[in-house]
Amino acid sequence: MTTFALIHGAGDGGWYWHLVEAELRSRGHRTVAPDLPADDDGATLTDYADVVLEAVGDADDLVVVGQSFGGFTAPLVAARQPSSALVLVAGMVPLPGEAPQAWWDATGHQAAVQAQAAADGGLSSSDDPLIRYYHDVPPTLAAAALRRTRAHPSTAAYVRPWPLDAWPDVPTRFVLGTRDRLLPAAFLRRVVRERLGITAEELDGGHCPALGHPQQLAALLASSAMIGSESS
Repeated sequence: MTTFALIHGAGDGGWYWHLVEAELRSRGHRTVAPDLPADDDGATLTDYADVVLEAVGDADDLVVVGQSFGGFTAPLVAARQPSSALVLVAGMVPLPGEAPQAWWDATGHQAAVQAQAAADGGLSSSDDPLIRYYHDVPPTLAAAALRRTRAHPSTAAYVRPWPLDAWPDVPTRFVLGTRDRLLPAAFLRRVVRERLGITAEELDGGHCPALGHPQQLAALLASSAMIGSESS
């Protein structure tokens, strides 16, 4: 049995993963999707990793998954507990010593969004979360997600350098949404190639596939468990 540690993104909580958890559990896997600290401006990325590791416990077959901002926390977990795979979903890919607040300029994010917005009539630059984040999520789920918005991450987590010296030596996969309006697909393809040296896998959806396309995402994640069992 594989344990999936599911790490949510900014403004979110463990609830984000509930549909994917149901899919993975139906396949015989264990899942943990903790709420990372919110309303605590001193919490660091290391503190976030501590919460995940406590939830994981002594799992001996672990796949670590990070959504969006969770890309800063997921590698910290995989570096501290043996993991068969590390998967980023529409994730931010940090470099050693890079603070999250510096990531946007360092990757050329603004120019990428402007280019996509010019092609899609301004949808990608919209400030409306229903347009930018949840455009392919069922309305009832999108409304539920907005009701659960949390003050995460903290200032400390956002401004302090990413603490690892290198990416962990763990098989790594990346899943992007071809219709992501926050982190455009063309942008992520480049970032993933440059920073991880791998080719991103693609899912037809937006920035929040765990709500918009949970079955497809769960199938991709479950295949990471199979890869891990083959390499063990």
